[in-house]
Amino acid sequence: MQLVKANVVSIAPLTEYVYKVELKPSEPVSFEAGHYLQLVLGEKDKRAFSIASRPSQTELLELHIGASEENSYAMQALDHLKEHFANNTQADVEVGLGISQLRTESELPVVLLAGGTGFSYVKSMADHLAEIKSTRPVFFYWGVRDESALYAKDEMEKWAASQANFNFIPVVEHASDNWQGHTGYVHKAVMKDMDSLAPYEIYMAGRFDMIGPVRDDFIAHGAIRENMYADAFAFIK
Repeated sequence: MQLVKANVVSIAPLTEYVYKVELKPSEPVSFEAGHYLQLVLGEKDKRAFSIASRPSQTELLELHIGASEENSYAMQALDHLKEHFANNTQADVEVGLGISQLRTESELPVVLLAGGTGFSYVKSMADHLAEIKSTRPVFFYWGVRDESALYAKDEMEKWAASQANFNFIPVVEHASDNWQGHTGYVHKAVMKDMDSLAPYEIYMAGRFDMIGPVRDDFIAHGAIRENMYADAFAFIK
């Protein structure tokens, strides 16, 4: 873990409630695909956000922050960053945290599963796998409530088209009549598509109240516990 100061380079809306934040560290940083950083608001107040950048993108760290009035954790963090941006001052961040980073030494096929802004966690992995030209089969499932939340759909479709072993599967919980893809809960789509999850290495990000039931359903569908990764596991039973 590195504690560094960083300039807030940009804050831009991706949707009505999701913002892309770019931070420029004052010194070189190192992290792995799937790591997160902590924004230091105070000595005992640190807010964790997944790093959306791939590890080779160390000059700018990208975050996707889903902030609304109902989510004070993220909203207060975003307000903190906006204040630094407006005043051209540096924020304190701790970089390179987490235990659920991509296992690059593995050769197992990969399931990347994201709910909402959990997308940023698996985006780093997807971009890294593309950069190193991985030949592992990769299945990227992104679940959202409605189609307007698929803010990176075009980007991920280009990622999927870049190599034959990459697959992008968006899943919309409350789909319109015009939606042509998967609907409902994202992990249910995974289980519908795959007879058994035993052969796969699985990386997951989303709300804590989502990850626990998903883990249990996946294990019942054959997933091997030791091949499942989510930082939320450290906080749930």
